[in-house]
Amino acid sequence: MKKNFFIILVSILFLNSNLSAQESNKDISFYIGTFDTKDEVGDDKTNLFGIEHKNPNLFRDTFLGKISPITGGFISGKGSAYLYTGVEAQYDLGPLKILPSFTPGYYQKGDGKDLGDVIEFKSEVKIGFDIFENSKIGYSYSHISNNDWGETNPGADNQQFTFSKKF
Repeated sequence: MKKNFFIILVSILFLNSNLSAQESNKDISFYIGTFDTKDEVGDDKTNLFGIEHKNPNLFRDTFLGKISPITGGFISGKGSAYLYTGVEAQYDLGPLKILPSFTPGYYQKGDGKDLGDVIEFKSEVKIGFDIFENSKIGYSYSHISNNDWGETNPGADNQQFTFSKKF
């Protein structure tokens, strides 16, 4: 399961990137954190590890701010996996970045929490800080839910610490 997850994730990341020389500027983020931080039952809280990709050349200025597509996924300590793609906005406050995002995706519960459906939606807010010219660290909080489309909709709140690097 874990091997298949990473093979699929790497494939998605490469499909999402344009390999031409003029668009070689890629932003890869690695994150670790806690899955289901508000576990009311006490049996689903676990760690998570994820990776995310965005191409800064695809940022577009809109009336909502600077918007870019993102793609990524994570796996939890109990074998749950979430693969997603969506949009992220970026608001710059000097070296501080505020990055809200919305990413629908595919969820597989593994031995972890049953979120009620395989189609889930992740809403997230990240706060990032530039530490070097092409690197930043950050913190994010997200909620994953199926919008009551599944048989149940318990949702999961997550928090992550992120390291991002532009290549």
